[in-house]
Amino acid sequence: MASTQFSTKDRILGAAEELFAQHGFGGTSLRQVTSRADVNIAAVNYHFGSKENLINEVFRRRMDDMSRQRLAQLEQARSEHPGELEPVLAAFVEPALALARDRQGGVAFIRVIARAYAEKNDGLRKFLSEQYGHVLRDFARAMAECAPQLDKEQLYWRLDFLSGALTYAMSDFGLIKRPAGVSEVAHRKRAAEELIRFAAAGIQS
Repeated sequence: MASTQFSTKDRILGAAEELFAQHGFGGTSLRQVTSRADVNIAAVNYHFGSKENLINEVFRRRMDDMSRQRLAQLEQARSEHPGELEPVLAAFVEPALALARDRQGGVAFIRVIARAYAEKNDGLRKFLSEQYGHVLRDFARAMAECAPQLDKEQLYWRLDFLSGALTYAMSDFGLIKRPAGVSEVAHRKRAAEELIRFAAAGIQS
C-alpha cells in the first residue's frame, strides 16, 4: 500500500513539474495535472490538499536534497579550509549545478525556477524563505568569516548576485555551450570553476 501511495504521489509531482515548466503556475490547472499523471482529483487532494501546496511540494522534492548536500559540503569546507572563500562558494554552487544537469527532471525543474521568478508567486516565496532561508543564512555567515571587510548589507547584495548568476548558469541559456566531445560532467565542472572564481573576485572586491 505504501509503495502504491508513493508511486501515485511521485507521478503527480512529476506531472506537475513538467506542466508548471511548460505553462507556468497560473496556466496549469489541477485537471491538467491529473490527466498527465493518470489519477483522479481526489488523489491530488489527498496527497497535497491544494494547488498551492502542490507547487510547494514540487520545490521541496528537489530543494531538500540540494540543501542537505550544500550544508554537508559547507561544513566540510569550513572544517578543512577555514577562512577560504572558494571552498564555501563551491559548496553553494556545485550541488545546484549537479541538480541542473540531472536528466531525471532536473532540466524541467530549472524551468520551474524561472517561472517562479517570472510569476512572482508570493506564497511560494514565503514557503521557500521559511523552509530554506536558514541555508542562505549559514552561507552568509561562512562568507562573512572569509570576507570580514564587508558589512551585512554588502554581503547580502553579493550573495543575491551570486544566486542570480548561479540560476543563469543552471539554465544553460548563456553563450557557452557544451563543446562537442566534452562530457556533461566535465562541462559542469568547468562552469562551476569559472563561476566560483568570478564570485570570489566580486565578493572580495
